[in-house]
Amino acid sequence: MRRLKSITLPAFSCTGQVGRLQSLRGPFRLDLHKVSASRSKLATLSHHRSLIQLTQHHVHGTPTFPSTRCQAQAQHKLPNCSQPIRSTTSSVSRHLASSSATAPTYAPPQNGILSYFPTKVVPYAELIRLDKPTGSYYLFFPCLWSTIIAATVSTPMASTMSVFGTSALFLTGAFVMRGAGCTINDLWDRNLDPHVARTRFRPIARGAITPESAIIFTGAQLLTGLAVLLQFPAECFWYATPSLALVATYPLAKRITYYPQFVLGLTFSWGAIMGFPALGVDLLSNQSALIAAACLYTSNVAWTVLYDMIYAHMDIKDDVKAGIKSIALRHEANTKAVLTALAVVQVGLLGAAGAAVGMGPVFFVGSCGSAVATLGTMIWRVKLNEVANCWWWFKNGCWLAGGGIALGLLGEYYVQALRLYKKDEQEAE
Repeated sequence: MRRLKSITLPAFSCTGQVGRLQSLRGPFRLDLHKVSASRSKLATLSHHRSLIQLTQHHVHGTPTFPSTRCQAQAQHKLPNCSQPIRSTTSSVSRHLASSSATAPTYAPPQNGILSYFPTKVVPYAELIRLDKPTGSYYLFFPCLWSTIIAATVSTPMASTMSVFGTSALFLTGAFVMRGAGCTINDLWDRNLDPHVARTRFRPIARGAITPESAIIFTGAQLLTGLAVLLQFPAECFWYATPSLALVATYPLAKRITYYPQFVLGLTFSWGAIMGFPALGVDLLSNQSALIAAACLYTSNVAWTVLYDMIYAHMDIKDDVKAGIKSIALRHEANTKAVLTALAVVQVGLLGAAGAAVGMGPVFFVGSCGSAVATLGTMIWRVKLNEVANCWWWFKNGCWLAGGGIALGLLGEYYVQALRLYKKDEQEAE
């Protein structure tokens, strides 16, 4: 018989167990001819056998041979053989526990207006965004603008008390209807909100309010809004009713188009029409007022798309994961160019609305000029890749742009009420 070459493998020293085994069986000997013929196959089989035996030990408690365990330790850097291998179940349990510990959890408000509410009321206050009223102000400003413009074209010119009383009703209605809109939006988005970091703890998404309770709450808000609406002249009811369809359909737009902000603009801009019938101006018989209302409405649509595009950048990463569409996703690469175009449209149509009803220099300098300055600064300085910065400009841009336009209109209203323009014309003659 042909004599086989042999090689003595170095002994492993693993807690003394292999040494005892060698003293009984002698050194291990392997056939080099066979090893050279199937080296790769043998290595693969040994690797698989080690893993299988270790798995059996984890799952079924099957003992693993000392040599195999030590080889697996050497190859895969497993824990020392002298240490007991903990079960897979306990390892997974510890992993899940650590993951749960680091996952964000809802914490009741400890400061701000919501901290003063009873615990059971807090979810409903959160649902209508009572602690974040910026959206209500965005809804209110077009109502205020149209009221002041309507005051200058009404016959006789509306008094200061009429302007402020009507504006106060619009402010109340804005808070009520914005809350109803938020509730409807959260009902539609209850399966999407848990996947977005900013919205995962909204009351319906986290289960603090059931969909059935939210529907009842929506009905109560709409009835409250109707009570406010009935304080206006009867014509306002017919002008306001079509807007409810837009309130209900906006959440659906996020699922079918990259431009849901335009639908939101059609909804939030409705107040640009409402100020005229609220002060008794008939849009169907007054052509200049109708043109002014149409231009103001379209201008506000552009403004809404502008500020909500900045707002949408706060959720742009989560929107991709959740499948939510927005103009920020569609134009992520050229957002500031789109914002600039929207600002030009807004200011241009705002000026056209003033020109249609014979506004003077105070309006064009105060309202249009401040809009150019504030919008230009916001577009230039906003950092679209920073959530906190987007929120700051969304929140404060409301007062900077909206407040500037309102102040210019108020200045124009008082100049006309005091007949300063006519005095200037008489002095010039």
